[in-house]
Amino acid sequence: MDTNFSDDFQVNGKFSIKKTSTSYKGKLTKDEGVQLLIKEKEKLRELQEKLYADGSQSLLVVLQAMDAAGKDSLIEHVFGGVNPQGCNVTSFKTPSSKEYSHDFLWRHYLALPQKGMIGIFNRSHYESVLVCKVHPEYNLSEKTWSSVKDFDNKFWENRYESIRNFEKHLSQNGTTIIKIFLHVSKDEQKKRLLDRINEQDKNWKFSTGDLPERALFDQYMESYETAINETAKDHAPWYVLPADNKWFARVAAVQIIIDTLEKMNLKYPSLSDKEKQGLIDAKKTLESE
Repeated sequence: MDTNFSDDFQVNGKFSIKKTSTSYKGKLTKDEGVQLLIKEKEKLRELQEKLYADGSQSLLVVLQAMDAAGKDSLIEHVFGGVNPQGCNVTSFKTPSSKEYSHDFLWRHYLALPQKGMIGIFNRSHYESVLVCKVHPEYNLSEKTWSSVKDFDNKFWENRYESIRNFEKHLSQNGTTIIKIFLHVSKDEQKKRLLDRINEQDKNWKFSTGDLPERALFDQYMESYETAINETAKDHAPWYVLPADNKWFARVAAVQIIIDTLEKMNLKYPSLSDKEKQGLIDAKKTLESE
């Protein structure tokens, strides 16, 4: 691509969510963006195949956003053309009782992509410093804490440190990490929630629980800003994508993923002389049938 969305949207230095656009779409039209996505998906498919063949590294894509920001549709439109054998999507809901009986990162370890694979976290370990920061009482389900008074600044500092250490450990052991926040405006979220009510084929997407969370929109924005500032690292970068236009967020995301895969220096396995001779012999055998 001529436009470098990786550089444009990577968080470097102090991040301010209020100063970050939700509607930016560059010089692209929607039609241009849709055609560009089709073209780039083929490149992504080829790189995913190379990652699988290389088998020495993995890619973890973390997606975070408010309700109706377009996480599910981004996964569908960006990764729809890759080989499903080389790609796993994990959607993290409210932890189960079993998951609550372990530390907050445990269930995320279980879902990590093995080498050669792309793993996509639809929501992630960041829920523990997002929804659980807006609703600190949720942490009591871990049974380690006795009161919401335990969730002071030190508690949250420890959570951010745990996340940083988790991601650093992954990056040092063959997993490249991309973290994407789909930044949607409150007005656009309202429009999409109304669409879910007004359009019958979208009714299933609407939950009455979305409205109480929407009332806490500003608190969530503060939590996102803090989490991103606390955990944006060179080995685990955050990309904040303007998401009021879904088509643009998809184009930006696919370029970021492609750029990251290209920097991983992936290689197809090389054959030994013995294996090359085996191919020659096999060709002769097949051609002589």
